[in-house]
Amino acid sequence: MKVSTMIRPDPTVQPHDRLLARMADYARRIEAGGFPGIWVGDSLGRGRATLDPLIELSVVAAVTERVELGISVLQLPLRNPIELAHRVQSVQALSGGRLRLGVGSGSTRADFELLGYDYDHRFGIMKRSLETMRHAWRGEAVNSGGTLSVWPGCEGGPPILMGAWRSPRWITFAAQECQGWTPSGRYSSWDDLELGMKIYREAGGTNAVLANVAVDLGDRPESASLKEVTTSLACPPDEARRRLKRIEQIGFDEVLLVSHSSVLEDIERVRDFL
Repeated sequence: MKVSTMIRPDPTVQPHDRLLARMADYARRIEAGGFPGIWVGDSLGRGRATLDPLIELSVVAAVTERVELGISVLQLPLRNPIELAHRVQSVQALSGGRLRLGVGSGSTRADFELLGYDYDHRFGIMKRSLETMRHAWRGEAVNSGGTLSVWPGCEGGPPILMGAWRSPRWITFAAQECQGWTPSGRYSSWDDLELGMKIYREAGGTNAVLANVAVDLGDRPESASLKEVTTSLACPPDEARRRLKRIEQIGFDEVLLVSHSSVLEDIERVRDFL
């Protein structure tokens, strides 16, 4: 099982005008540490300042050379699919083809209410948006007959992973129509992960990536809420080792670890558990 990382910039860290330097330094350290990938998340209206994930990955692409770059997961119904296809293509081109795109319907109503968008029909919108983006990346006509000019080397778009954790329909879609399945390590129970893996493998899926698994081996106060998540690694080292082994035994091909305090040493230590 591969161990990659997620970056979650903390808006409370000061000085605020050093954010770019901090992100660049952290990304360089991750690559130098031998991790295969750097991933980011996507949220807008949940009461916490966040950054646009594609802009984040553009920064990471500029200061790294080898690591894969991923989003788990980009909420398709919150964006215009053609404009989004163009932005995704831009990161794919700038990174030299290192982008891995996790997509999803979105699970938090607040993100949709912030934009005045339709939360209740998000699954249908997601499917149509993904179809439109794939047409655009192939240089095919979309909407009224126009086409998106495809950047050389970006034909067909990046590998797509479907974000889902309780829906047999979308887990099966991930296996049969995408290049991977990426459930959430924050919102899934062990039963969710085991059942989802069974569905995914039986449908022929070959690339299961567990995202957003929080790590804190130092019992930090800011991780108090994460300790309640039974699939997190915000716990003593022996318990973190046991939980990581369980993730591996369930059958995940890759796990994305995130330190909310940007303590890379914790992630490195967990990686060594394997």
